[in-house]
Amino acid sequence: MRHLPMSKRQVSEVLAQFVAATAGRNMTKAAYAAVMIGIVMMVLLTVAPTYQAAHRWVDSVLWACWAYFLFEWGVRLRHAALAQRFRAYALSGSGLVDAAAASAIPLAILCGVEPKTAWLLSVLWVLKVVPGIPGLRQLRRVLVQESGPLLSVLVIFLMVLFLASVAVHFLERDVQPATFGSVPATMWWAVVTLTTVGYGDVVPVTVLGRMVAAMVMISGLGVFGLWTGILATGFAAETRRDNFLKTWDSVSKVPFFAALGPSAIADVTHMLRTMDLPPRTTIIRKGQSGDCMYFLAAGEVEVDLPGKTVRLGDGAFFGEMALLGNNLRSADITTTRLSKLLVLDLVDFRLLMARHPDLAQTIDVEAKRRALENK
Repeated sequence: MRHLPMSKRQVSEVLAQFVAATAGRNMTKAAYAAVMIGIVMMVLLTVAPTYQAAHRWVDSVLWACWAYFLFEWGVRLRHAALAQRFRAYALSGSGLVDAAAASAIPLAILCGVEPKTAWLLSVLWVLKVVPGIPGLRQLRRVLVQESGPLLSVLVIFLMVLFLASVAVHFLERDVQPATFGSVPATMWWAVVTLTTVGYGDVVPVTVLGRMVAAMVMISGLGVFGLWTGILATGFAAETRRDNFLKTWDSVSKVPFFAALGPSAIADVTHMLRTMDLPPRTTIIRKGQSGDCMYFLAAGEVEVDLPGKTVRLGDGAFFGEMALLGNNLRSADITTTRLSKLLVLDLVDFRLLMARHPDLAQTIDVEAKRRALENK
């Protein structure tokens, strides 16, 4: 089949889409590929036999990756200037990383640095993937929210570090003047011991010195345990917050909950759990015991009833029959496309019905209507 050449309008539309994708905050797949390929080429640059055998290919690929990052930086600068955000972008973290990725290597070469050494600066390209990692954004939020406790533990760490250095310097300076002759020299031992790494290159030999070392090691376990607990608690709280917001958004889109006020929706959100299911996934099998009901926040499911098939779309609910009377499922239900479900367990179902009688009445009416239809 013969392909017709693209018109100028089509070419401009393709370029506009590419520029829009490149100017966005998140990296494109091409940028990820350029980072990966560039880093691999930089590593090969340091392997002498490989570089000697394929130096032209390695150099060409490195320059091509650099050209891509230079073009990307230029596009983002122009986009920021048109949006009147030039200064904000140029001084932002992503803007500084883009600038370093595009200018560090040529500036180093212009300053007389050997090219093979200058290309080691391409390791900065790895920083370009940071904005696209959701977990790092969550880590930043946790560090900001828990900055107070983390700094408090850091102060304790530094206090123990300094006190241990002075104590071991006093106890060991006459026995090992070369290694414990000064407080700064002793701090190396204190850091290694407090972090429980224990390289063994510097070890107290006096009885009191070893007792101090044991206390320092125990203190190190406590300090890092505190840091770990603070971060774990912060991550758990942030995860619950994200899940709550996502569930809230899904609940608010279900017409069944549309009449509820904010406090009631918050109550429901705490009870529900979300499920994202791909197409052709069986949710319920006929004859199984049921202990939960489902609300369809998005997507579509197919209900296989005797003699007919019914499809339910956004906002529908199902599985309530097993919670209202007979706990056996009466039909097979399968997703027809990617679907987001909100699941309400039996205990929470009864609690929700007790708190919101209007919902209980709505579900009961719908259950009776479906029971008549299925006869």
